[in-house]
Amino acid sequence: MSIETDIKQTTPFKTPYHRVMVNLMYTSNWVADAQMRVLKPFGLTLQQYNVLRILRGQYPNPVKVSDITERMLDKMSNASRLVDKLVAKKFVLRTECPSDRRAVDVVITDKGLSLLKRLDIHQADLDENHRSKLTEEEAVYLSQLLDKLRA
Repeated sequence: MSIETDIKQTTPFKTPYHRVMVNLMYTSNWVADAQMRVLKPFGLTLQQYNVLRILRGQYPNPVKVSDITERMLDKMSNASRLVDKLVAKKFVLRTECPSDRRAVDVVITDKGLSLLKRLDIHQADLDENHRSKLTEEEAVYLSQLLDKLRA
């Protein structure tokens, strides 16, 4: 289905560049919505899931909140607030950084790792859905084009 059909646009886009930008935004929201439907039963937001994945990638080493902020996909997220919510759910631990008392170290807990392991199964299902629509070569090429657009 074309972007024009999905957004019920009857007039042509001014340029192919305008079309691709609208298509990127629409598709990004479409992917995020599918991901949110997977996360909702687990009581997680996309941003909280992103923090947990960052922490899992560094496990067992702690990560400073400022480093989490730099690595977040959504740069508008408040990493400190997200960490607070994850601490309350016992998915992460927050401690004072021994080398810098003003900084806070965060590490994922076993409960957080277990949750991510369960979510990995759902992520594999989403990946399989995308695999049925794009070949591996197309996925690589699309990633290269997106990287080129951001360069």
